[in-house]
Amino acid sequence: MRPSDLAREHGLSTQAVRNYERDGFIPAARRTGSGYRVYTEEHAAALRAFLALIRAYGHAAAGRIMNALNAGEREAALELIDRGHLRLLRDRETLEAVRGAIGHLTAEPAPARFTGPPLTVGELARRLDVTAATIRNWEQAGILTPEREPGTGYRMFQDEDVRDAELAHLLRRGDYPLERIATVVRQVRTAGGTEELALALEGWGRRLTERGMAMLEAAALVSRYLQVKG
Repeated sequence: MRPSDLAREHGLSTQAVRNYERDGFIPAARRTGSGYRVYTEEHAAALRAFLALIRAYGHAAAGRIMNALNAGEREAALELIDRGHLRLLRDRETLEAVRGAIGHLTAEPAPARFTGPPLTVGELARRLDVTAATIRNWEQAGILTPEREPGTGYRMFQDEDVRDAELAHLLRRGDYPLERIATVVRQVRTAGGTEELALALEGWGRRLTERGMAMLEAAALVSRYLQVKG
């Protein structure tokens, strides 16, 4: 096969195929006497595996996996694949934790939205009826990230910080550990609120399922490549 034959199957340019060979993602091609590359089914299988690995693990990880396979380092390649599955499992566990926490939050009466001037540590503690030390513990755990007042260095809690503190307060009453609360609050910040996050969870779960299916497809094509490679 020629570079164009491999490229055509996947809608790639012939230069992309040459680059993948240069970077060690597919094996080096045999050259004719006139210098033309000659590819075989082994190269085609390697390219299919590499592109499937990109969909499952991302370009960088896919490249490392193929480099390891083509260097004969199968244990190293399998370890990289295992790490990808471990990340997926952790993401699923995080998703379930966030789902449970959001369910807990939506079951509680929503606190009145704070829209006043920034609060100090003491003022926020009084608002929530907790100690100032508790607020500092939440900050240390990554739940709260208040700005500091220039000059004095005092913590100043804006309206979103107050919202995060109120979410933390609700979840602590539900016996959620600080580490899990920090994860939930980060997700709420990213989404823009609890309602927005609740809507985003379905898409998050769908993406994790798609990644899992991509990993299955990649595993099959990697196995096929290894059979052809021998």
